[in-house]
Amino acid sequence: MSIIWTIIIGFVAGLIAKMLMPGRDPGGFIITILLGIVGAIVATYLGQAIGWYRADQGAGFIGAIVGAVILLAIYRLIRGRSTHT
Repeated sequence: MSIIWTIIIGFVAGLIAKMLMPGRDPGGFIITILLGIVGAIVATYLGQAIGWYRADQGAGFIGAIVGAVILLAIYRLIRGRSTHT
């Protein structure tokens, strides 16, 4: 059940990341949401590896948003360079 909550939190985190980083995304709305979900999953596993969360805990809402914003910024850098060459 925790992976389902991580996906739900990631979905919302992706929406908030899009609001925090306005602008045109190379992948559009769906990619932003997927990056939010992946950001939440990465934040969960990274937080567990560092020791911030127990094995049965997911990333907090703020951690998921931070993960989504970081992944969105990286995605924009990578996709922005490949479309301009």
